[in-house]
Parts: sequence; structure tokens; C-alpha cells
Amino acid sequence: MSRVSTAPCPTFQRPRETSGTRWNASLPRLQLKLTTIFTTLIALIACVGATALQAATTAAAESQYYEIITLPTPPGVVMEGSGFQMLENGRVAVCTRYGDIFMIDGAFENPPKNAKYTHYASGLHEALGLAWRDGWLYVIQRGELSRTKDVDGDGRADLFETVSDDWGLSGDYHEYAFCSKFDKEGYLWVVLCLTGSFTSDVEFRGWCFRISPDGKAIPTCSGIRSPGGIGMNATGDMFYTDNQGPWNGACALKHLVPGHFMGHPGGNRWYPLAESSMGLRPTDPVSNSRMHIEAKKIPQLVPPAVTFPYGKMGQSASGIACDLGHGKFGPFQNQLFVGDQTHSTVMRVSLEKVNGRYQGACFPFKQGFASGCLGLEFAPDGSLFVGGTDRGWGARGGKPFAVQRLVWTGQTPFEIHEMRAKRDGFELTFTQPVDPVSASDTSSYRMEAFTHIYQSNYGSPEVDKTTPTIKNAGVSNDARSVRLVIDGMVEGHIHELHLPGLRSAEGKPLVHPVAYYTLNSLP
Repeated sequence: MSRVSTAPCPTFQRPRETSGTRWNASLPRLQLKLTTIFTTLIALIACVGATALQAATTAAAESQYYEIITLPTPPGVVMEGSGFQMLENGRVAVCTRYGDIFMIDGAFENPPKNAKYTHYASGLHEALGLAWRDGWLYVIQRGELSRTKDVDGDGRADLFETVSDDWGLSGDYHEYAFCSKFDKEGYLWVVLCLTGSFTSDVEFRGWCFRISPDGKAIPTCSGIRSPGGIGMNATGDMFYTDNQGPWNGACALKHLVPGHFMGHPGGNRWYPLAESSMGLRPTDPVSNSRMHIEAKKIPQLVPPAVTFPYGKMGQSASGIACDLGHGKFGPFQNQLFVGDQTHSTVMRVSLEKVNGRYQGACFPFKQGFASGCLGLEFAPDGSLFVGGTDRGWGARGGKPFAVQRLVWTGQTPFEIHEMRAKRDGFELTFTQPVDPVSASDTSSYRMEAFTHIYQSNYGSPEVDKTTPTIKNAGVSNDARSVRLVIDGMVEGHIHELHLPGLRSAEGKPLVHPVAYYTLNSLP
């Protein structure tokens, strides 16, 4: 998640050949090669060891503030928790990628020794999200949005209805479908993965729909590649996570703006079926360009609100949950929390609107989950439910599946609270007062900036790298914020900020001394 050493891991270099005849030079060259390989291996082992040590140190620091509670799961059940829904009387519904829905009683005990699972439904086609309204439990399947009800009260669903199935299905296992909770107008939003996460050979793969209360499917956004989750921010705007691949240099959090294009042109062939809600097809982007350049040429194109630097923050962005707990989860009210399946982590995001578009910063938050994080949902007590799966791809957590709950211990971590863009720099706020001496010292900070190639090829390295200069650091009177004046900010770039020298008023370092701000435009 975060960098663990200022020195890069070594790479293998071919040893310089010595002069001499072939027969008497081959042995020294072989010895030199073996020595170089051995030295490189030792250095790599040391680098991996340093990474593991730093990760363990960070995990220990995180655990002071947030505790992971693992719920037992029924024997023999593959409980890949892909979505949650909080119900009355403390019950929790959880759906699984295998197509089951369970009701959990006793999920809020610590430890949850008496957690009880009731098998509510089975035989669904890859259930990846739940929502509740008017006595119905809604569930998104790969091929449709359904609603279910337990009519006779025996704990099992006995009524299933199709709400909407207005999109195509080919049978490819990548054709994921995720649904939101109900928005303020009563709509559910559905995001659909491309076939194979590459093509759109059947209707509306790579699109977002809004499903009205009466079941009407409204094409809402195009340009989706491979979503991993969908959710609202505190004001009710809808976001989804998209994953690295063609036209996605890295994983990202994207704002779903009705009538707009999210960046992957593969599904735009279906615009003739959606003109009533979407208008005319946007111009295709130019491959090997940059997102901010193409966004200025294509009015419908919405740049990612936040890009998650690949490898540094994760590799498979997934579920989204907004903290609306009024302090029950700590000092991060109204911020978004995003899972990562590969790294088995939960990340944190703060957003702001600049020139009418969302942008903001992402921060490492919590590692150490048992499996790859997929479904996320906050509970009324302020805890965060996290469902896990390795999906056959593997995940750092090491377990094939998990149902866990993240609980605030009541202690406030020293963290960057928010990072806001200014015309000539950034304003940082903190969860605790800073030490004015270290906070006003520009050597306490280090910044790099980069972007990605916006291309039809898979992913992108970090390119167009620059090193902005931090000219001044001004501390507020209450020591809760720092104003950084920076020379060399670049629109369309991710600004990577490290704070190795910053300390709190109590002399503590930041739990996570790094932030990544996606600067779509300057204020």
C-alpha cells in the first residue's frame, strides 16, 4: 500500500565482460555472473524483508485504532461476502458470489460467538449487491435485478420477481453486475462489466442503468470497463470503481454523471438504443493521449475523481461505503471507504468539487483483512462490514473467503484528514494538532507528480513525471491545518505527497504519511 523504503529494489544488471580468450575468460565471467546473481538475490530478500517489516509496523499501528473482527461462517459454505444489507432488529443480510443469500443474527457481538446464519435464498446467478425497500430484498444478479420476499415467514424467500433485465448476457464469467442502494429519487443504479472486461458484443455491456421504482431501465452512462463496486457519497452523488485495463491506466473512483461517458469506448456502439436518455454518441478518444487532454475535446468524458496508483494503493478496486455515522467510526464523517480485492485492504477517499467536477485524494487506511475485500457496508453502530473473496485469483489475505467487521477502538489516529487543492498548492487538515516546528519545515514534505497514458492497450506505467517544489508550509493558528505553497503543480496529474518529517503536537508520526491527489483542474 505505502512505500516502505526510500531506496529502490535492485534490478539485475549484466556484468561487464573482461578481455581475453574464450577458454580462459569463461570461468571468471561465470563466477562474476554467479556473484552478481547472488548479490542481487540477497538485496531483493533484504528489500522484501524491509517491505514486510514496514507493513507489519503499519498494521500494528493501524490496529491501535481499528480492530478487525472475523465472523464465523457455516461449515462447508463458501461465504464470499459480495454485498450486505442492514435490516431491522440487528439482522444483516449477506449475498455471495456463489449465488446465496444468508441472514445473520448476532453479527454485532464481540467476539461473535453466537452468530447464526439462516439460508434465505440460493440458486442465484452471482449475487453482487443487495438493497431493501418496502418489505422487499432486492438483489443484483448477472443477468437481472430481482426482488425477493419471505411471504410465509419461515425465514426462506419464496417469492422472486424480475425487476429489470434490459441488458445482454453472453455467459463470459467477467460479466459482473453491481447495484447501488436506492437513491433519493427511488432509483437503483446498476453498472455492467464488459464481456471478458474487453468487449461489448451483447447489448449494453459496459454501461450504467438507473432502474426506476416501476422497473424501467434508463441507460445512464457509457464507458465502463470492469466495475468492482458502486455507492453514493454523503450528498447522494453516485460513484463506481473501475479497474486497470484498456483505457484505464490504473484503478479509479469515477463519478457517474447521467448522460456522460466514463472513458472506455468499447460499449459506445449501443448509443442508437439509448439516444432518448444519452443523446448522440461521443467522439472516440485518441489512443496514447492523456485523459485531461481528451476530456477537453470530448464534452461527455468525465475524468476519474480519484485514481488509485497501481501497486502503491492496490490492484483491484472494489466496494464503496460512505461514513455517515456521525463520529461512530472515528474522525472521517462523510468520507468514502473503498476496498481492494488483491491487496486485501480498505482505502480512504476525501473528495471536493473543483470547477464543477469531483477530484480528491486517496489514503491508505487498513490492511490485514483475511481475504480479498469486495463488499463494503456501514452498519448503524458505525462499524464497517467487509466481505472477502480470493475469486481464484488470490489475495494477500490468504483465505478463500471471509465475513469481517471493522470497528473503531475510540482512539483517534494521527492522519491527514483531507487534502484540498489551491491555485498555488494544497491545504492539508489533520485529525490531531501538528507540531508547528516540523509542520512548517518544507523538508518534512516531498512531492512527485505523474499521469498515465490514456490508451487502448492494457494499463499504463506512470509517465510525464515531474517533481514539484514545496516553497512554503504555513501552519494555522489552531495547528490543525497546513497550507503548502507549491511551484510546479500540473493539471491532469496525480500528486504524490510524502510527509516523513511531520509530527503531531505529541511528537507522533503519521500512521500513513502519504497521500495521492488527482488534480483534474486547478481551482
